[in-house]
Amino acid sequence: MKHFCEVVCISLLPAMAGQLFAQSPETYRGMATRNVRSGKLAPPAHLKDYVKDGKLTLSLHDAIVLALENNSNIRLQQTAVAANQFPLLTAFSPFDPLIQAYIQVNRYSDPGYSELQGVGQSSTATYNSLTQTGFISYTQTFKTGTYINASLTSGKNSNNSGFYFYNPSYNSTINFTFSQPLLRNAGRFAQTAQIVVARQSLQQSRSSFQAQINEAIYQVVTEYWAVVQARGILDVQQKSVDLAQASYQHDKRALELGALSPLDIYRPQSEVASRHLAVIQSQYTLKQAQEDLRLSIGAEQDPSIASLDLDLTESPEPTGNLETPDMADVLRKALAERPEIEAAQRALANDETTIRYAHNQLRPDLSLQGFYQSSGLGGNQYDLNTGQLLSSGGLGSSFSQLGTFGYPGYGGQLTLNLTLRNRAAQAALGTALVSRRHDLYAQRQTQEQITHDVTDAIRTLEEAKITLAASKDAFELTQKSLSADQRKYELGAETNFFVLDSQGRLAQANLDLLQTQINYQVARASVQHATGELLEPYQVQIKEVSE
Repeated sequence: MKHFCEVVCISLLPAMAGQLFAQSPETYRGMATRNVRSGKLAPPAHLKDYVKDGKLTLSLHDAIVLALENNSNIRLQQTAVAANQFPLLTAFSPFDPLIQAYIQVNRYSDPGYSELQGVGQSSTATYNSLTQTGFISYTQTFKTGTYINASLTSGKNSNNSGFYFYNPSYNSTINFTFSQPLLRNAGRFAQTAQIVVARQSLQQSRSSFQAQINEAIYQVVTEYWAVVQARGILDVQQKSVDLAQASYQHDKRALELGALSPLDIYRPQSEVASRHLAVIQSQYTLKQAQEDLRLSIGAEQDPSIASLDLDLTESPEPTGNLETPDMADVLRKALAERPEIEAAQRALANDETTIRYAHNQLRPDLSLQGFYQSSGLGGNQYDLNTGQLLSSGGLGSSFSQLGTFGYPGYGGQLTLNLTLRNRAAQAALGTALVSRRHDLYAQRQTQEQITHDVTDAIRTLEEAKITLAASKDAFELTQKSLSADQRKYELGAETNFFVLDSQGRLAQANLDLLQTQINYQVARASVQHATGELLEPYQVQIKEVSE
């Protein structure tokens, strides 16, 4: 039994610490990733992989992936999720074990003032004492609310007095103390309520981040098609200029041959100038649309990439059968899968936890405390009459007596603290109830907004399908009309006025067709955005922030 207490302290403390750490999978090492610890931002990722022939060549999928990797706004929103991890870690802090230890050495010299000091009968005698104390304790609170403290104290006391059985003497005490709440803060729920709230808040922030990703992808989709549309408009305007230029050259030759009045040359010349102006305006519209998309995919972060033209590979013309989603199915899926719904549900779950905890804090504070200890004494034992050394000993013999528990001490205490008007707890309960009421309305508002989004998206898609078919017919008829007017003009049956007019109507029909194609593509994305499914078609997955 000599080293019983040392073995207990060495083996018991790590085991108890291991029990705590097993209670929580969250660790600082897992949360504070390399990116979080780094004081620098990484350069934009994978942009150079899409550079081909001096252009940034992108499909819609490529643009979305680059935005998720490089978009600064998305990364800012991601830091909010990362920041919500650490309050969860803080919520576990009440259960962190604590080890305290100290060593204290004190030496005193006092002038002799009494024969009872045992240092002699001379007034010049000096009482000398040396005290050395070592202390170590382990403290921990468990999720049941149980508080424990195990401590070991050992001290050595040596002096020049002749009235001590043991000199030097070694005093050791091992002490076990516990405290258990019986009403307020009793049980696992009261102790882990803050952990539950913090974990739900973290999951809520992840759901909110997923909703923000849904919005970000939809923005990239609309910006991508905006560039496609702007480029298509520029092509149409350029072709219109070419047609007007060809008509002008034809009339100019006719004027030179005397077959055309000088007054009739101004109209084709004016058409060339006005259509050239439209081309200039389309060029700047395309540049602005490209800048918006570059910003979203992070191309502006690399000067060598920011100056490159965009080559978008997606065609605005739909392929295959046009989609005809069912309103009821889409709405059911949206209400089940939109991340905003999950975020609202987690907010309400937090409210219920907070309300339950607030009720617990209104209960009386009744707790049970107890302790058990064992003492040991060792050292060199002397006969006080003869001064003869009877036996020698030291710290080991003191520890041996601890192990036998021959000198125990124990006690208990039941404590009741009764607050007659616990206004702070009442206010906390009232606040929690109001918060739940607020979140119930917020959840209903979210459901209403999702229903509106789905309805609007479905109707927009239906309109896009109908107008797409009509614009195709109008474009084909306008092409035939232009061919007929050109033939009549060549036969001398019509003037160039009708040809120029047909050219303008063909350009407008082409623009209308392009607009309806883009509208259909955006409407398809709107339905997916309304159901929260924009991540699925592009095979994009949101990884855990801690990875």
